[in-house]
Amino acid sequence: MTKRTKLLISRATLYSVLVIIAIVVLLFADWATLQRSFANVDVAADMLPEVITIAAKNTLLYTLLAFSLGLVMALILALMKMSPIRPYKWIATAYIELFRGLPALVTLIFVAFALPIAFDGFEVPGGTLGKGAVGLGIVAAAYMAETIRAGIQAVPRGQMEAARSLGMSPGQAMSRIILPQAFRIIIPPLTNELVLLIKDTSLFFVLGTTPVSKELTKFGRDLMNQKFNGTPLTVIAIVYLAITLPLTQLVAVLERKAAKAR
Repeated sequence: MTKRTKLLISRATLYSVLVIIAIVVLLFADWATLQRSFANVDVAADMLPEVITIAAKNTLLYTLLAFSLGLVMALILALMKMSPIRPYKWIATAYIELFRGLPALVTLIFVAFALPIAFDGFEVPGGTLGKGAVGLGIVAAAYMAETIRAGIQAVPRGQMEAARSLGMSPGQAMSRIILPQAFRIIIPPLTNELVLLIKDTSLFFVLGTTPVSKELTKFGRDLMNQKFNGTPLTVIAIVYLAITLPLTQLVAVLERKAAKAR
């Protein structure tokens, strides 16, 4: 039996198994109960327009603020880690390893509740928005710092040497020549980080929210408890997908363009 024949048989077997599973699900699932519990049109209608005007808007706002803060911190951390000054490198490495190792939920709790205890009542300004953005920004910075560092190192060294030969200082060469090229390389992984941050905003429930500051998951959970129905989870899942799927498709497009460029 040739390799091609074996491959065709294995694929046919896999497709057959998938078809059988689909048939079993279609025949034996209790669709009426599922519809009442997770696709109730009346419950879904009650979520409008607040699920968009409040929950989705807050989710995007929290994400953008956390991403912006994390990106600025990440750039500083990446440059510190690549610095020839050892204390800078040690500080950046310790930060990155610490916050990549801690769950984001722990960091949020620390920012919201431990800081006021440690610093005599000091709180991050901005309420839930400020605490959440800082907490997630701290975590995102640790991941994005390594991404930015990898992007900088992916730029050929000759670029820096050529810039220095033209009379640029190291700072000018980095900001005008190296970083623009590095960011073109790392746009896809940074977009992936943005998608992860969108989903991580679901952790904001630990900070306490008001009716006008709820993000998607908190909004859906509260309404689910009020209605004793799972439809709100289905609705917010659809909204999450409406936000994240275009971003993941953008990543795929950017990766294909980068591959062609290489």
